[in-house]
Amino acid sequence: MTDSSVALGLGPDRSGRELQIVDDRISFYGPPTAAKPASDRRLDCSGGALAPGRVNAHTHIYSGLAPLGMPPPEEEPSNFIEILERIWWRLDQALDAASLAASARLYVAEALLAGTSTLVDHHESPRFIEGSLDVLAEACHQLGIRALLCFGATERNDGRREARRGLEECRRFILSNRRPLVRGVVGLHASFTVCDETIREAGDLCRELGTVLHVHVAEDRADVDDAQRRGYRGPLERLLELGALPAGSILAHGVHLDRDQVRLALDKGLWLVQNPRSNRGNGVGYPAALVASSRVALGTDGYPARMDEEAVVLAEEAAVHGEDERIVEDRITAGWRMVGELFGGPFAPLAPGAMADVGVADGRASHLVVGGRLVVRDGALITGDVEQIRAEAHAQAPALWERMKALA
Repeated sequence: MTDSSVALGLGPDRSGRELQIVDDRISFYGPPTAAKPASDRRLDCSGGALAPGRVNAHTHIYSGLAPLGMPPPEEEPSNFIEILERIWWRLDQALDAASLAASARLYVAEALLAGTSTLVDHHESPRFIEGSLDVLAEACHQLGIRALLCFGATERNDGRREARRGLEECRRFILSNRRPLVRGVVGLHASFTVCDETIREAGDLCRELGTVLHVHVAEDRADVDDAQRRGYRGPLERLLELGALPAGSILAHGVHLDRDQVRLALDKGLWLVQNPRSNRGNGVGYPAALVASSRVALGTDGYPARMDEEAVVLAEEAAVHGEDERIVEDRITAGWRMVGELFGGPFAPLAPGAMADVGVADGRASHLVVGGRLVVRDGALITGDVEQIRAEAHAQAPALWERMKALA
């Protein structure tokens, strides 16, 4: 296809600008002009503003069924580790192929309807490791979302054998995946759940495959305490000293990093991801030191991918801690830059040559295009039957909750 045969036009929006897409790239953006080629199709955008798709820079797609009646723990957790042990680590152990597929399809569908075009996912399902990333990837591919996937290797259930299986799932997926909008990276759950040798192996795998690591870092003080007991200043230094953080790696949270450590991460070209709703819900604190880096994006850590809601909580938390209100814009634009870096952008700002991930921002998406493919039109998902997806999710949830109870 050439510029003389434009596949899709959007706009003018309420600012008077319009946009045209050829294949998976933007070919025109600006005020209407007679010089631009005609569009084969054009969508009305007068009710909103054209903008790059929203980015969820750290999430857990496997939590998609959690809002559908996940039972509370029998005993109320009193700290972060107990929250993991009594809730999230039971959920991930209870997952099988069918429940994971239902979770993924629901999470992705709702993300697209919320105007989110990219998910940076961190996956765990210890009893369903081999092939789990393909289940996620197929949901992303079929429904049309851009996604970066990994398996978070850990030793918390079956020691080094479990960790090796997780790393091998990352390797297998990275080498076999052929879905154009989906890519794989190497994952570790968190440094406090693995030994030094597993961390070294993760770094070796990153170098072997020319990719990066996605890992939780200093989400809670327990991660810092664990690294210090092992003789390191903290989990960031441990991962760096063991050679596991190539430039471009993704560190989720960083709540308990200080400014020197955040500047070190910046110097190493690492991404950090702030997750306000999760940090508030888990009571782990506010990551005030993240202001020392320009490479901090916004994620949800498994909460629904409604990035407008995440931005509201970020603004509330930032105000309480005396931070500039511009932090919201900084986190959003950092997410765009992250996607451009990891997917070979440019991603934003809207301009000729940028990837065609474009939404009409007006609360929930009225239109959303991902990789040049129209996935939401007039507020409706067009790449799947959303009511069927929701029904399947509701059908799978009860059995998942029963398996969770059996693990108590």
